[in-house]
Amino acid sequence: MQKVFNLFDFSQKVNYKTEILAGLTVAMTMIPESLSFAILAGFPPLVGLYGAFIMGLITAIFGGRPGLISGGAGATVIVLIALMKSHGLDYVFGAIIIAGILQILVGIFKLGKFIRLVPQPVMYGFVNGLAVVIFMSQLEQFKTVINGETTWLTGNPMFVMLGLVALTIGIVYIFPKITKAIPASLVAIMVVFGLVLVFGIETKQVKDIASVSGSLPPLHIPSIPFNWETLQIIFPYGLVMAAVGLTEGLLTLNLVDEITASKGNSNRECLAQGTANIANGFFFGMGGCPMIAQTLVNLSAGSRARLSGIIGALTILIIILVGAPVIELLPMAALTGVMIMVAIGTFEWTSFKTFNKMPKSDIFVMIIVTLITIFMHNLALAVLIGVIISALVFAWENAKRIRARKYLDENGVKHYEIFGPLFFGSTTAFAEKFDIRNDPKEIIIDFAESRIADMSAIEAVNNITSKYAKLGKTVHLRHLSSDCIALLKNAEAIIDVNILEDPSYNVMQGK
Repeated sequence: MQKVFNLFDFSQKVNYKTEILAGLTVAMTMIPESLSFAILAGFPPLVGLYGAFIMGLITAIFGGRPGLISGGAGATVIVLIALMKSHGLDYVFGAIIIAGILQILVGIFKLGKFIRLVPQPVMYGFVNGLAVVIFMSQLEQFKTVINGETTWLTGNPMFVMLGLVALTIGIVYIFPKITKAIPASLVAIMVVFGLVLVFGIETKQVKDIASVSGSLPPLHIPSIPFNWETLQIIFPYGLVMAAVGLTEGLLTLNLVDEITASKGNSNRECLAQGTANIANGFFFGMGGCPMIAQTLVNLSAGSRARLSGIIGALTILIIILVGAPVIELLPMAALTGVMIMVAIGTFEWTSFKTFNKMPKSDIFVMIIVTLITIFMHNLALAVLIGVIISALVFAWENAKRIRARKYLDENGVKHYEIFGPLFFGSTTAFAEKFDIRNDPKEIIIDFAESRIADMSAIEAVNNITSKYAKLGKTVHLRHLSSDCIALLKNAEAIIDVNILEDPSYNVMQGK
C-alpha cells in the first residue's frame, strides 16, 4: 500500500515553511482567476472569492488527498451562466446545493472508483486540452476595454505587459536551478511586484478586474420557492455541475497520485466536494471543484501535505477582510506569467514521444478529447465522449478475437472449441463459425477458452442450438463458467436454450 500523506498523521514530517509558502503562492494565483470567472458568469466579484475560500478550506481539511487545491473553477461556473441569466443568483445557489448533495451521494455509495474506467489516452487528451485552455485564458490579460469594447493592448502597454510576463516566466524557469527553498512562482510574483512599485510602471493590476475587499461570507438562505417547479429548474444544472466537478476533480486526483507516487481517496474527495458546495450555496459562494492549474502550482512549490491548501484558503479570507489594498496592486503580468508556466507544465509532452508507438485509435481518442476540451470548455463531455469511443474501439477489437477450432473425434462427434469473449460485438462472427447443415448428428461447443458475457451472447447460443434442433441434431455446451450458467439461468424466462439433455436450465456442462 502506497503511503497517503496526511497533515494530521504525526508520523509524517511536514515542511512547514514549504507548505506556508506554497499556500501563499496558490492564493495569489487563485484570486484573479476566481474574480474573472465570477465576472464572466455575472456574479458579484466577492461571490468568486467566497467560493475559493470555502471550497479551498473544506476540501483541504476533509478532501481525498493532500496537495489537491479546490476553488471556484471555470468548468463548474460555465455550467451556471445560463441559469444566472434566466433566473438570477438565488437559483444559482440552489443549483450549487443540489450539486453538493449529489456529490455526497456519489461518495456515500462509493462510486468514485468508476474514474478507473477513464483510459490513458483520454487522460492525455484531457490534460493537454486543459493546458491549452489555461494558456488561452491568459491571453485575456493582454486585452483592455475601450469605450465598452474589448481590444488588444497596443504600443507601450503591450510591450510592458510582454516584458513583465517574460520576466516572470524567466524567474519561474531559472530560480529552481538556484534554490528550491522558496517557491519560484512566489519569488517571481514578488520580484515583478517590487519592480512595478519601485519604478512606478503603469500596467494592468488586480484592481482593474474588480475589488477584493469585503466581510466574512454571510449566511444566505436562497430566496427561491421550495416546490416541484423550482426543483425542475435547478436540478438539471445541479446534476451537470456535480458531474463536471467530480469528473475534473477525480481526474486531477489521479494526476496528483501519479506526480506524488501516493494514493488518494476518491470517495472521500466526493464527500468533501459535496460538503463544500452545499456550504457555498448557503454562504454566498459560487461553488467549484479541484483546480488542476492551482494544484500543479502547489505541487511544483513542494507541497505534499494539507497545510498549504488551508493556508491558501485562509490567505484569501484575510485578503478579503484586510489585505485588499495591497493585493489589488499586484500586476496581472506576474500572475499571467505564473499561469503560463503552469500551462506548460500541465501539458503531457510525453504524449508526443509515444505518438508513433500508440495505436491509431488511441491517438484519435486523445485528439478528440483535446479538441472538445479546447473548443467547448466542457471537460465532462470531453471525458465522456473519450470513454465512449475507447469502449467502442475495445468492443470492436475484442469482437474480432472470437475464434473456433473444429475437429471430428473418433466417435464422429463434431467439436467446436471457442476462443475469445462472446458478447454483443462478437455474436455475428460466432454464428459464422458453424456449418449447421453439414455437421453430424452430435455437436459439442466447448467454452473452456471463452465466456458468455451478456444477453446478446445468450441469444446467439440460443439461435445456434435452435437451428441444430430443427435438423434433429444434439448440441452439448461444455466448460461453462459459473457466471455463464448464472446468466443462462437468469435468461430462462426469456430465452429457451434448446438442449434436450438438460431440462432444468437447458445447459449441459462438460465434465
